[in-house]
Amino acid sequence: KLMAKHKLILDDDFSFDLIGICSSNADYRLTWGINKGLSIALHKDEDLSLHVKKEGDHLFSFYSYYDEFEHIEYYLVKNVSNNYRHLIPEKNQVDYFLVIKNNFTLEINDILASLKRVESILTAFIFDPDELKSKANLVF
Repeated sequence: KLMAKHKLILDDDFSFDLIGICSSNADYRLTWGINKGLSIALHKDEDLSLHVKKEGDHLFSFYSYYDEFEHIEYYLVKNVSNNYRHLIPEKNQVDYFLVIKNNFTLEINDILASLKRVESILTAFIFDPDELKSKANLVF
C-alpha cells in the first residue's frame, strides 16, 4: 500500500503597508516625531538581526507598537545596519521603513500625509512590498 505524499508550502505574508522614510535625524528623534504625528507609541525593541554568509550578523535599529484597539502592528526599522549594509539594498536612498500590519481601518494615504508633516521627516513614500527584490527581509 502506497502512502500519498503531501507537500507543505509556506508562503511569507507580504500583505502589509510599507512606507519608506527619508530622515537625517537619529532614530530616537524620528520615532518621537512619528509617535506624535500618528498618535502611537513606538518603542525601542531588540535590534533586527540579519545573518549574511561570510559577513556575519548585521543589526538594524528596530521599533514596534501594537494598537490594542485597532489591532494594528507598527514596525519602524532602519535601512542601514551597524556595519553599513542596507536591509533593502534596492532602496538605498530610504533611511527607514515603516511596516504596518493588520491595517483594515486607516487609510494609508492619510498616514503618509501625517508623516510628511513630521518635522524630522524629509519625505516619505508608499511602496508595494511585492515590488521589492529583498522584501523577505521585512518579514518579522
